[in-house]
Amino acid sequence: MAVILEEPERLAIRRLSLSPPGEADVVVEVAWSGISTGTERLLWSGRMPPFPGLGYPLVPGYESVGQVAAAGPEAGLRPGETVFIPGARCFGEVRGLFGGAASRLVVPGARAIRIEAGLGERGVLLALAATAWHALAAPQARAPDLVVGHGVLGRLLARLAPLASAPPPVVWERDPSRAAGAEGYAVLHPEADARRDYRAIYDASGDPAVLDTAIARLAPGGEVVLAGFYAEPLRFAFPPAFLREARIRVAAEWKPDDLHAVARLVAEGRLSLDGLITHRRAASEAEAAYRTAFGDPACLKMVLDWRGSA
Repeated sequence: MAVILEEPERLAIRRLSLSPPGEADVVVEVAWSGISTGTERLLWSGRMPPFPGLGYPLVPGYESVGQVAAAGPEAGLRPGETVFIPGARCFGEVRGLFGGAASRLVVPGARAIRIEAGLGERGVLLALAATAWHALAAPQARAPDLVVGHGVLGRLLARLAPLASAPPPVVWERDPSRAAGAEGYAVLHPEADARRDYRAIYDASGDPAVLDTAIARLAPGGEVVLAGFYAEPLRFAFPPAFLREARIRVAAEWKPDDLHAVARLVAEGRLSLDGLITHRRAASEAEAAYRTAFGDPACLKMVLDWRGSA
């Protein structure tokens, strides 16, 4: 069974045939998959910019956790091991973009990340943790002293910053329902923050209008890092950026090394994924789950539970 976006805002749960596994592949019985409020929201709404492989119908999702049910001799994994799967392409003519929202997946063993079984549903958060780490670990990157947005990505940036030998950042959040849950850092409404000397501002809000606000708060020579995904063109007024000699950096998609790095941090107990999953639904209730994930500001992360799905 798989989630299928047949067209924008039209979702179904259907049985799909899987590609036959090869000697280097694993078959994974998925227990949980997460719903992304960035890329998946754009796919759901039909506002996703042109993207390789984009088209409907498609199977979304790149945040899946499950158990290896079968493994080829060259897969490097064994049946019974718990793994994180960052999406799959195993549904024949139905596009897998990103292909993880299904009860069973066939993927190369090299693409599956072994994790502790005790991590459970929290394992779906590894993709967002890798996104945050990729932004922080770029060559010559400066850790954030301000993060814009207190969603899951913003919270992970704030939790990871001290691991980069940096002080905890300030986090901005306009929605009072999202202001709670800080762990060792301050969450402020932007209008309650008078600082205008931030050296590195990381945007995790995905707001295309963020640049003018962020640039106005930079120290001379400061940097704005765009860590979200933006469906609309980004613009900014040139004079304030000119006066500050501002820099703008785009943090692209995470790489496998980023995923392995955050998996190690979690396994070592240095990065906590607690308190970030707020909503859960059975996979059979996927349509309602997607609407809640994209429409309820109190929903930080929605998880689909595939256990028991045929």
